[in-house]
Amino acid sequence: MPDTPYTPKGPARTDVSQPGRGARDDSRSDECRREAATIARLKAEIAAQAELIARQQLSLAHSRKIFDRASAAARLGVWECSLPDERLTWTDVVYDLFDLPRGSALDRSEIIKCYPAESRKALDSLRGRAIAERNGFTLDAEITTLAGRSRWIRITATVECEDGVPVRIFGMKQDITEEKILSDRMRYLAEYDVMTGLANRGRFQARLAHTDEGRSLGALLLIDLDGFKAVNDTFGHVVGDECLKAAAERLAGSCGGADLVARVGGDEFAVLLGPHLDRGAVSGLARGIIEAMGKPVSACGQSLRLGASVGIAFAQAGAPCDLFTQADTALYAAKAAGRNTFRIFKSDPAAKGRSAAA
Repeated sequence: MPDTPYTPKGPARTDVSQPGRGARDDSRSDECRREAATIARLKAEIAAQAELIARQQLSLAHSRKIFDRASAAARLGVWECSLPDERLTWTDVVYDLFDLPRGSALDRSEIIKCYPAESRKALDSLRGRAIAERNGFTLDAEITTLAGRSRWIRITATVECEDGVPVRIFGMKQDITEEKILSDRMRYLAEYDVMTGLANRGRFQARLAHTDEGRSLGALLLIDLDGFKAVNDTFGHVVGDECLKAAAERLAGSCGGADLVARVGGDEFAVLLGPHLDRGAVSGLARGIIEAMGKPVSACGQSLRLGASVGIAFAQAGAPCDLFTQADTALYAAKAAGRNTFRIFKSDPAAKGRSAAA
């Protein structure tokens, strides 16, 4: 049989690829790569942001720790009061200042009771004005804590507004009790005689120099202790100091209505009187001083007797220094008259300013 060609049945198979399929596959691969790159970049950015936030949180925690320690060391706390509901927010140090448990509920109407009347009045006035004028204030105020302790605090305040309307007032409160005590002590040392507790020469001179500032004077008495030098020389300074203390106490007791009682020298004292006393009343006061100073003084087991000479000058037109000079002149006249007496200065041209006897 002659050979015949074999023809396979079925559709003819072709090896030709579909047009455009390879291009679509390449495009999809590129898109996947781009998406993967974007995801990787976003992950890297998120990781970087997370690391930055972690560093910032660490730094913030460190700063907060430093602030808390500094705040505690300085006894300085932060406070806030929302307006108009008067809702308070305090940091721990402010709770400590008022002896309140940290984090406890705050009621301003109760907290304000910690301020004595004078401090409360000053606080209400400054606070109301600050809110009305949209500014701030500073106040040193006394408080009595919930535990009954007396403290001084320095309050600073600032008013915050929104659209011109005050919405809160905030600031700091600091314990200044030790500063206040030191300040009062320094002022006391500057104005008072440590031994006797009377005003010292500096305060006396300051008062005398400001007689033209609304506080007029009526008279000046200068008192010198008679016999004090002999006591001091014989029995020593300890006994002498006790005599000075006793004299100061008696002088203060005799001059309860005086404008100022001061120790102006070793055994010399001064009394400033207001203009309400007439000549007779001033003379009676001088007699009372002399009588009080003449009573025996018990010091270190010794019964001693001193005396006092008093010079008086009435305030007239002229410089304050003239009043002191006139009283000093009258004092010398009292001593010259035998001591334990008083003299009133009276201008006498014929005697060239010497005082005449009362």
